[in-house]
Amino acid sequence: MNTKRFHVTDAADPRLQEAGAILRRGGLVAIPTETVYGLAANALDETAVKAIFAAKGRPVDNPLIVHIANRAQWSALVKTIPPEAERLAAAFWPGPLTIILKKSEKIPAVVSGGLDTVAVRMPSHIIARAIITEAGVPLAAPSANLSGKPSPTNADRVQEDLDGKIDLIIDAGDCSVGVESTVVSLAGKTPRLLRPGGVTPAMLEDVLGKIEIDPAVFDRLAEGETAASPGMKYKHYAPRAKVILLKGTAAQYRAFLQAHKDENAVALCFAEEAEASPLPAICYGSAENSLSQASRIFEALRQVDESGAEIAYAHFPPAEGLGLAVFNRLVRAAAFRILEL
Repeated sequence: MNTKRFHVTDAADPRLQEAGAILRRGGLVAIPTETVYGLAANALDETAVKAIFAAKGRPVDNPLIVHIANRAQWSALVKTIPPEAERLAAAFWPGPLTIILKKSEKIPAVVSGGLDTVAVRMPSHIIARAIITEAGVPLAAPSANLSGKPSPTNADRVQEDLDGKIDLIIDAGDCSVGVESTVVSLAGKTPRLLRPGGVTPAMLEDVLGKIEIDPAVFDRLAEGETAASPGMKYKHYAPRAKVILLKGTAAQYRAFLQAHKDENAVALCFAEEAEASPLPAICYGSAENSLSQASRIFEALRQVDESGAEIAYAHFPPAEGLGLAVFNRLVRAAAFRILEL
């Protein structure tokens, strides 16, 4: 397959009509969003959705998120929209929030990983919404990378992974948020955070009151437990190198790196630590700025592999606010290897 690539900066670009036509006929298009690039297909076409799994090498029991361009598309995808969901949508859509509700009969089982729920979000990226509008259908769109690898925050990384496997890449530059959307389930008795992202737990509680945070945000799923959201079940976001999370002060972190300076390793560290690092440093943002960490973490993990290192010693981020999303991605990249210093 010859994968086309269009550089698009305007939601009125006529080439987006071609993207819509490809999606309507069951093809695959990599689209920009504010979080990461997504690999989109018609969410109502079972065959098209199965092609996403094939292109990514993604396990079929891992549910997908359905992307919509406007609120009118939402009601057809779910059984009911409760008041809590309406309040969340009013507060955070368009934006990096995914809401899980009981699905309607329109959603194929392959989209929901065999569950009776569906995850839906409305991206804030105007080109993403323009593509959905051109397609005329809601789009299933996981991250546009090979399964398990760091998610792509620019079109070059999409092309590295999926060139020749998909029809088209829409290149709209770097993503602004840099980590996938927050996922909250309203399908149970209590609102439940399943995956942290740009909408923080405190922001959710401002709208909903008390929420639960699923244990899988911090740790691996129990053996045999079903994943209710993307990003819960499998090792994710990982470079080929072995990632180890180190928890401790800046001085303890630097001392550990000094003791391991003869290894084929890199320091996956904060910008403030780079100059004094005994190992080659790859920065993933400022220690004082979780937004910079989120926007850099996936690109930094890609750079780990480009360095040729066998090990990346990552300094543990503050797991609060947006930093919880950064921690969640790093702990999965590290396959839950955490060393207390």
